[in-house]
Amino acid sequence: MNLKRELARFQMIGEPVISTITPSTISTGDTIVAPVAVKSSVNRDYSDLKRLIVEQRLLEKQTGFYIYKFALVFGLLALSLSFLVWVSNPWLQLLNAAFLGFVSAQVAFLGHDAGHRQIARTARANDLLGYFVANLVSGVSFTWWLDDHNRHHAHTNDIEEDPNLDYPVLAFDNSQLENKRGIQRFIVKYQKFFFFPILSLSGINLKCGTVKFMYQNRFPTRAVEALLIAIHYVLYFGLIVGVLGWWAVPFIAVHQFFYGILLGGVFAPNHKGMPILEGEARRDFLRCQVLTSRNVYAHPVTDFMYGGLNYQIEHHLFPSIPRNKMRQLQRIVKKFCKERSVSYYETSTLGSYQEIMDFLHEVSAPLRDKS
Repeated sequence: MNLKRELARFQMIGEPVISTITPSTISTGDTIVAPVAVKSSVNRDYSDLKRLIVEQRLLEKQTGFYIYKFALVFGLLALSLSFLVWVSNPWLQLLNAAFLGFVSAQVAFLGHDAGHRQIARTARANDLLGYFVANLVSGVSFTWWLDDHNRHHAHTNDIEEDPNLDYPVLAFDNSQLENKRGIQRFIVKYQKFFFFPILSLSGINLKCGTVKFMYQNRFPTRAVEALLIAIHYVLYFGLIVGVLGWWAVPFIAVHQFFYGILLGGVFAPNHKGMPILEGEARRDFLRCQVLTSRNVYAHPVTDFMYGGLNYQIEHHLFPSIPRNKMRQLQRIVKKFCKERSVSYYETSTLGSYQEIMDFLHEVSAPLRDKS
């Protein structure tokens, strides 16, 4: 993607000018804003697209699909736990720990779907599923996750408001560089190389965020969620330590590592290194969501491993659509974007990681230049 050509195209059709933070960009980390008013025709684009979605009945709940998904995921969980109890070889248990990390990520995707009201017909039913999957099975506060994730959807790639751009040991914009001190500054300086080690801590980060949120805030379900999380940890540590003894230490380390890598590896490509919009550009919901999101090519394997979140553009446009409808939704959105001259970006799994690392390396270049 050529920066000058993209900016010229945006100016030509009257769209807000943005910073294009993609692999061939020459000035990543800077935000370019033009005082261009959003046309009234542009404001109607999302309504036109949603009308097409409603006509195709893509917003309807998919009860049968989610019964299958819950049965599959919790069947895999039962398989892992049975292996833990009945197999005595500790080295095989480390392989089981990696498998359990994969299953834990799949459980998290079910919690994500519940949070977006994709599963059940009522909000209460989705919430109950969310408390079960997030608090009891994963040890994460569902209320905290909803608050954090809803802010991300409302302020996607907003450097000031998106919680997914607020990390103590990462910088996504030049403005975040000078706030780093000590070891944080060193990590950010070479953040390209620390990217995957940081991803491996994604699961632990969720649990730390839960503890901080529940300690600092009072909310109606706080006591119930705390009880469910306490039960989770009693069962988690009690079962693993009780069965494996001191081998529980490497088992838990391997489990959390693969859980973090698989979970973080799905969420990281979604927006990191994509355009940062400001001002009038953020008022156009459709373009804001499409331009700030990156898709990973659709394939049965990626669809399964990503929990449907490889369709990130479609997910941000219509968060409540069940994941088994994403491929059908993508065909409609891609065609619509082409007709309305909206840039739609997708790449491979490896390509997305390369783009992120190149982006992180370029953002942190000023720190290395000062050395």
